[in-house]
Amino acid sequence: MMSLPGSSASNLLRVLFLGLSTLATAARAQPELHVPAGLTRLQAVEGAEVVLPAWYTLRGEVSSAQPWEVLTVQWFLKQERKELNQVLSYIGGTVSSQPRVSLVYSMPSRNVSLRLQGLQEKDSGSYSCSVNVQDSQGLSRGYSSKTLELNVLVPPAPPSCHLLGAPHVGTNVTLSCQSPRSKPAAQYQWERPPPSAQVFFAPVLDAIRGSLSLKNLSTSMSGVYICKAHNEVGSAQCNLTLEVSARSIGPGASVVAGAVMGTLIGLGLLAGLVLLYQHRGKAVEEPANNIKEDATAPRTLLWPKGSDTLSKNGTLSSVTSARALRPPQGPPKPGNTYASTPTPSLTSRAGSSPRLPWTDGPPSQPISPSPGGISSSALSRMGAIPVMVPTQNHAGSLV
Repeated sequence: MMSLPGSSASNLLRVLFLGLSTLATAARAQPELHVPAGLTRLQAVEGAEVVLPAWYTLRGEVSSAQPWEVLTVQWFLKQERKELNQVLSYIGGTVSSQPRVSLVYSMPSRNVSLRLQGLQEKDSGSYSCSVNVQDSQGLSRGYSSKTLELNVLVPPAPPSCHLLGAPHVGTNVTLSCQSPRSKPAAQYQWERPPPSAQVFFAPVLDAIRGSLSLKNLSTSMSGVYICKAHNEVGSAQCNLTLEVSARSIGPGASVVAGAVMGTLIGLGLLAGLVLLYQHRGKAVEEPANNIKEDATAPRTLLWPKGSDTLSKNGTLSSVTSARALRPPQGPPKPGNTYASTPTPSLTSRAGSSPRLPWTDGPPSQPISPSPGGISSSALSRMGAIPVMVPTQNHAGSLV
């Protein structure tokens, strides 16, 4: 029987022990993924680069100079109201990833940290890493995963400044400032630079909406106003020049005044036309209802006193008198006022009955002479009085 030298036997036993230990470790190994404590929520600025740290170990493994396992690594991004998105994978020794995404260390490696370059706001979300370990025989030895939260912050974009209102002495205006993009939402600050340095605070300043209220303006308030939009990762600003001028009547006020005056004049003209139309209508109706002033007066007849009786309708009904039977005493005197009137005299010599003159109205009925052919002069000496006989005009009115 042969015996081995002591040193050779010792080396052989050592090799056999290491081999058996390795097989036992592979059989008992369980992968466990790790992330730094307190770094489960990360923040980064848009445009920068960030690393999501992660590595795994095999639970129960004593030591290993090189990974003996077959590794599968996958990184996923989960966002609200969106489907799960795979951003990187390492399967069978091949890495595939989306743009701007890579592994920090070359594979195979137990450090599976993820690098994101040129960050954008849309890169925010929950990143989960999963590790699956197989042995050389293709048997799965375990699975492990961890999740990291990434929030990409956006500094304020350059804001825009606006003036609301007319900057006249004694008026009120509002200066507004808004940044179109900022995460988180920007806060605003208004100030004036030297030589009129001034910083504004509430209540004239609304730091959330970015508005500055200036009341009862004066010329001393003219100048440059600066608005600064800022959040925890950056700031931007804009400026506005305020020029306060004396109050003046603008073209709008002149137009309103002209419109009011034109309306008043138009109403006055309309009222004048209405009054003129009404006046002309009355003037046409009045001649038909009034007595004509230029109508010829009717002839008068002389009758004895107390012997005339008129009916209600204005016609001569009857005349009786005892004095009328007396014969005439003589010719009428030349100075008798009644002889000059256009009224015809009653005479016994006239064969035809005397008639009244023609008027605008219908012809009057002939009047019979008094019995005995007494003249007007005789009647006058007897004490008779003249009587006016009414007549009618074209309109039917009594004259």
